[in-house]
Amino acid sequence: MSIRNLEHFFVPKSLAVVGASNRPRSVGAVLMRNLLDGGFSGPIMPVNPHEEAIAGVMAYGDIAQLPKAPELALICTPPATVPGLIADLGARGTRAAVVLSAGLDREKDETGRSLQQAALEAAKPHLLRILGPNCVGLILPHLGLNGSFAHSSAGPGKIAFLSQSGALMTSVLDWAKPRGIGFSCFLSLGNSADVDFGDLLDYLGSDPNTRAILLYVESVTSARKFMSAARAAARNKPVIVLKAGRHAEGAKAAASHTGALAGSDIVYDAAIRRAGMLRVYSIEALFDAVETLSRVRPVQGDRLAILTNGGGPGVMATDALVEAGGRLAELSENTRSKLDDVLPGTWSRGNPVDIVGDAPVERYRDALAVLAQDPGVDALLFIHSPTAIVPALEIAEALAPLLCEIKRPVFSCWLGGDGLRPARRVFHKAGLATFDTPEDAVRAFAQTLDYRRNQESLMATPAAIAREFDPDRAAADAIVTSALADNRKLLNEDESKALLAAYRIPVAKTEVAKDPAEAARLAADIGFPVALKILSPDISHKSDVGGVALDLESKEAVQQSAEGMRQRIQSMAPRARMAGFTVQEMVHRPNAQELILGTSVDPVFGPVILFGHGGTAVEVLADRAIALPPLNSALANDLIARTRVAALLAGYRDRPAADCERIAKTLVKLSQLIADLPQIAELDINPLLADDEGVVALDARVLLAPYEGAADKRLAIHPYPHELEEEITFEGAPLLLRPIRPEDEPAHAAFFRHLESGDIRFRFFGSLRQPVHSQLARFTQIDYDREMAFVASRSSAAGGMETLGVARMIADPDNHRAEFAIVVRSALKGKGLGSRLFRKLIDFARDKGTRELVGQVLRDNRRMLALAEKFGFREARVDYEMGIVEVCLQLQDRAGG
Repeated sequence: MSIRNLEHFFVPKSLAVVGASNRPRSVGAVLMRNLLDGGFSGPIMPVNPHEEAIAGVMAYGDIAQLPKAPELALICTPPATVPGLIADLGARGTRAAVVLSAGLDREKDETGRSLQQAALEAAKPHLLRILGPNCVGLILPHLGLNGSFAHSSAGPGKIAFLSQSGALMTSVLDWAKPRGIGFSCFLSLGNSADVDFGDLLDYLGSDPNTRAILLYVESVTSARKFMSAARAAARNKPVIVLKAGRHAEGAKAAASHTGALAGSDIVYDAAIRRAGMLRVYSIEALFDAVETLSRVRPVQGDRLAILTNGGGPGVMATDALVEAGGRLAELSENTRSKLDDVLPGTWSRGNPVDIVGDAPVERYRDALAVLAQDPGVDALLFIHSPTAIVPALEIAEALAPLLCEIKRPVFSCWLGGDGLRPARRVFHKAGLATFDTPEDAVRAFAQTLDYRRNQESLMATPAAIAREFDPDRAAADAIVTSALADNRKLLNEDESKALLAAYRIPVAKTEVAKDPAEAARLAADIGFPVALKILSPDISHKSDVGGVALDLESKEAVQQSAEGMRQRIQSMAPRARMAGFTVQEMVHRPNAQELILGTSVDPVFGPVILFGHGGTAVEVLADRAIALPPLNSALANDLIARTRVAALLAGYRDRPAADCERIAKTLVKLSQLIADLPQIAELDINPLLADDEGVVALDARVLLAPYEGAADKRLAIHPYPHELEEEITFEGAPLLLRPIRPEDEPAHAAFFRHLESGDIRFRFFGSLRQPVHSQLARFTQIDYDREMAFVASRSSAAGGMETLGVARMIADPDNHRAEFAIVVRSALKGKGLGSRLFRKLIDFARDKGTRELVGQVLRDNRRMLALAEKFGFREARVDYEMGIVEVCLQLQDRAGG
């Protein structure tokens, strides 16, 4: 369940307080007092069987006695009473309840169910939504509704605050009030038994009263729903996350390096980044981020120019900038020359631009105007320290109009105490982001950089998928199935490399030998030098027990090393089972970097992918980054760029740059492998050698676990559904009907150029210029869980792929209703392509369980209306003023069957 009936939490017209009380300092008493003090205009109906009135308001003995069904109920009664109350409220017609009572997850009823589960089951027949239990409540300032037992209320504003911690909720109220920060809503989620972050992000992501969404997160449930909702909301407005529990007590033991990261905070980092949200690490930073993202123009780069009237603050800002990963802008000679003309000879002649403490207003204005014209400057930071020469207020009033007109992002710092409040007030009123210290201002700049990178990653266009990547899924599945049938969870080295080879990941040639003599013979066949490794299902890290020998030049050296290994293993690991040896060609790539690629299964977000600096010192170097699959080339390149080894891969001194395109393709192939094979629990490729000639995997370790169910269900983000591809014949040539994918953006742009203005009007109800990247990204980067777009695709004369038509549907989060749209190239109308696409879309929606498919069609679009009628659609509504007909096709019965 998702947004169904959530409107009753956000716009209720009547309230019932079940458990309202006159007992001082009780939750029921505080709740009633807060509601009455808040000024809510609708009826407030207290329910208490032992009181005639609560706080002067007539009380009712039970739910049945209420004069009307409340739209929202607030429950603060003992845990054992809650399931019955939920059932009674549902029967009366209430569709939303806030359960403030605690302990429902720990206490059980007579059948052994937890009271929390009993409450959920009581709510289900009525589709009644529950916020909580064990929560502080909710505050809706625009309605004057303080439905909480917090000690303070919130002022109205455009920020939504959602918290899993009741204590933090009350602390933030205290923190925000003196700063004048207002809220569209303030919700405590408690146990999130029903309504969770995913539900609320879906609702608030399209709420016109909410400009930004702030989350305090302790844990996430329903990762796929959370990621879908977060990605959708983050495309519409800033979503900022304060995540608690960053430091785990210890990493778990694992068969792979990647496996040790399962459940760690770095995975939350990856999820937040993938969704296009911004993570912060303090309450102050949470609200600073709102200030920054709402007041500052989007940044286009990391080069900051600093203007200050004092050297010390400029140095402080520079230090903070370097620590935050930003760069000082390099001023051009033209800029320096122009600054020479407007500044005294004692100015710093560099960045930071120190205009000296006696600077009059004109000097500030002239210098800022020059800096704003330098093409090497991406953003400006203005710092003022108070002096007795010119009043700060005078400077603020003179500069505010200028800074508002500058096309680059502007950050400001009025460094001082109460005397600078009037200057700060002028900047605030002008909509300029202003901060108390240089470090705060630089951190805000760094936040905008992080947010930009996350947003760019959310909508990046990947390179076209290589046609040669055609994995042998059957061979890979056979390897995994055979091992599990033998009750083996750890693949041997030969099997691991065969698995990688099936997904076209280059591997070093490897053979398996049963004994030292066979190892020597195989080495001669492969060609010297060779590497020799122990083969044992009980030994994960071979080098730790002397189970690896390199650069062996003869049969005698191989046999002698193998015998020595066997003796060492018997001594150091006597219980380890010996399966033999692997003999591998010795790959000499002197300029190669050792990398690690891996995957493990996080308990919350499912499979994750690791990339970093590899080799035997992988734990010591700790140079790694994590991403959620599925990956495309753009996401793979972003993953590589987030590591320190990326700088080495770019080349240095006489070492050429590595082929990063091949590395990215290997990550994409690994992503596909884990999407196709859900039995893979952990996998390491370490090392993967990478240089200018390409990549090759020297060693691999794969841990399996039985898995039942659909492979794609364990991923937090729905992978590309290969199974929906269908080849048909159109105009005598093959044509592929398939789901759209991010790589289709160039073809989609070309598709628009083949549409006549009339067809564009029919599709978009008006004129539309050639769409820009952000629009095309929304068309091509879809969430397969909630929407679908089938494209008709064929090879073009230029050798790429071209799009001939698109059929699209977007479902509501509950998958009850989906809206469709279809368009084909204008030159191909009337040839049956639209019908083929429409049939495929309808079949998909029906199989997905969507209840009804609807479309908005212009009344003069007779061809589309006829096509809809052909497939059984009926006219549901006609808007004669707008000239629009809504057509509807019922796909399931009302019960969802």
